This record gives sequence, C-alpha cells and structure tokens, in this order.
Amino acid sequence: MSRFGTRVRLAPMLLLVLAATACGGGVRDYIADTYALQNTAGDAKTYTSKDPVGTTVSSIVAEEPPAARKADGGSEYLRYDDDIVTVSAAPGGGSLVRVEDIDGRYRSGGFAYLGPGFHPGSPAGGAGGSGGSGSAK
Repeated sequence: MSRFGTRVRLAPMLLLVLAATACGGGVRDYIADTYALQNTAGDAKTYTSKDPVGTTVSSIVAEEPPAARKADGGSEYLRYDDDIVTVSAAPGGGSLVRVEDIDGRYRSGGFAYLGPGFHPGSPAGGAGGSGGSGSAK
C-alpha cells in the first residue's frame, strides 16, 4: 500500500481522536448540556433541574468530581478549578443550578464561611472533595 493510501485511511481515525479529546469541556459544559438555562447575569448562569437537590448534585459530581464540596442550609456548593456551582431547591420543586466564575465572589471571600476548600488561598483539595455532615446524597 502506498504512503498516500495509509494516510487517507488514518485521517478519519485521527479526526475522531482529536474530536474526542477536545470535547472535555468540564462542569460548565456538562451543566449547559444537561439542564435548562433560566437566566444569565454577567458570568453567572442559572439553570433549572426537575430533580431534587441531592439527585442533581449526584449527577453533576458523577460527571465531574469537584475539588471541594459542602452542604449548607439546604444548598450544595461544589468548587471546581474555574467555577463555583451552587445547587439549591427551586420554588415549586426541582432545583436551581447556579454556575459562576471562581474569580467573582470566591476570590473576595464570599464562600469562606463554607470552610476549607472554599476560602481564597485554600488548597485545592482542602475539603478532600467530600461534603461535611450535611452533604446531600
């Protein structure tokens, strides 16, 4: 077989590999593909889920494990390298999923009350990726 024939046969496989590796868009893309967009405010987006908080959080965490996770007051907070995801109960059932850039309230200490892993400058694995005693299951 000629070199040209080999290249032609390998080209589709190469494209498939490149497409597969380029699609790993992280938690923000997973949420956008899975839940219905409710609104956008700056870099923060709020989505709706028909599932309760615990089920919604479990789905997100199964797809993309967070660096830190904490439950507080009926809401779940998931910290990723570039985003904070807050899942809370929606009025009338289901849940709201808010995704915001980590440079916003996080960098100014807005989530410091959640403890290790949520305080600016905390180590990435500060909460060990697990929730406290209030984690939704």
